[in-house]
Amino acid sequence: MAAFAARYARAFAEVAAAQSLDAGAMQQQLRDFADAFAESKDLREVMSDPAIPHGQKLRVLDALAGRLSLSPQVRNFVAVLMDHSRLAAIADVVEAYGAVVDQQQGIVEAEVVTAHPLGEDERRSLERKIAGMAGSKIRASYREDADLLGGAVIRIGSTVYDGSVRGQLETLRLELVAQ
Repeated sequence: MAAFAARYARAFAEVAAAQSLDAGAMQQQLRDFADAFAESKDLREVMSDPAIPHGQKLRVLDALAGRLSLSPQVRNFVAVLMDHSRLAAIADVVEAYGAVVDQQQGIVEAEVVTAHPLGEDERRSLERKIAGMAGSKIRASYREDADLLGGAVIRIGSTVYDGSVRGQLETLRLELVAQ
């Protein structure tokens, strides 16, 4: 992710907070625009073509903002990105904005790797335990790794908690070797 994306994301988050806007709604509107931008080659070409007058690009943006029901704040933010030739990085800015919103709301990302898929009850229980370990709310993503014998490996930020059977066996092996 480009370093400037975080700066733009923080600036927009400040605007949203100052105007008491719903951060989740703003994030969804930004995602909607980013999706439309990614899906339309014509839109990308129009917005990046220096031969097309700025006013014409703004009319295209306004038409799209109307179709996507973008708030004036999101429309203006996209216009700022366009004015600074940063529209091509809208996906990075949206990702960075999501991280800023998560930070504001005290949510941390947790990656959970298990040997097999977990049921809803198992996920809820594990998420409560992870939230206790993290000391904050979490957003968990799950994936399976057939190489694990059982248990789970959890990553929160740069910290890894290895509760897998393989990890426990390795710890036991190290303890036995040390004796």
